[in-house]
Amino acid sequence: MIDWKNIKLDLIKFLKDEVEKTGLKKVTMGLSGGLDSAVVAILCKEAFGDNLNCVLMPSQFSSQSSTDHAIEVCEKFNIKYEIISIEPMVSGFIKNMDEDRLRIGNFSARMRMSVLYDVSSREKSIVVGTSNKSEILLGYGTIFGDIACAINPIGQIYKSDEFEFARLLGVPESILNKAPSADLWEGQSDEEELGHSYKEMDDLLKAMIDEKKSKEELINLGFEEEFINKIDYRVKSNAFKGKLPVIANIRWN
Repeated sequence: MIDWKNIKLDLIKFLKDEVEKTGLKKVTMGLSGGLDSAVVAILCKEAFGDNLNCVLMPSQFSSQSSTDHAIEVCEKFNIKYEIISIEPMVSGFIKNMDEDRLRIGNFSARMRMSVLYDVSSREKSIVVGTSNKSEILLGYGTIFGDIACAINPIGQIYKSDEFEFARLLGVPESILNKAPSADLWEGQSDEEELGHSYKEMDDLLKAMIDEKKSKEELINLGFEEEFINKIDYRVKSNAFKGKLPVIANIRWN
């Protein structure tokens, strides 16, 4: 059993300690109406109170339910928020994208992060990230988009485990019961796009990454070889997203 109560206390302390190191007192984060940002918002509210600023950033492709669910979290936990539409920014560039949904989604994610960092500058705060461990390992995120942040309290929590933590924190049922979605276009589903459920992928990732099981051991545990190869390739090919830019080491003499 995972001791979520202690993890909650540890993460609140982490948030307070890391922000204190910067000399600032405020944090800014994007609230999407999904599970990850709801969890982070509740943690930040407990850590910083009214020094938390949440930003809702719908586009013309966002579902109304996402905004409604984000507002529901804010109202339940008395979190202040503002709504800044990224529709004008996306519309101004979308004509160059040939209706490529992936490109539009990535561009939208980067526009949201641009807004967040601007609001963060205005508020003299730092940006808190909302990517979970499953997304980070699988590279399921936009580099310089939703992956970007100064600190991240949930980057070591697998998505399939996060639901239990969210229930402890009091995340509304409307969020707990809906399919995970980055809401980058109408009807978008994380698990449909990834091709597997988070539970299936997390079970493999825990054995492959955390327990360092060999391929042979993974097969003996019942994982199909094709599935192992697919996830292994995805993890390795997307590892660059979680690293700082590689800078050439010049030998001057």
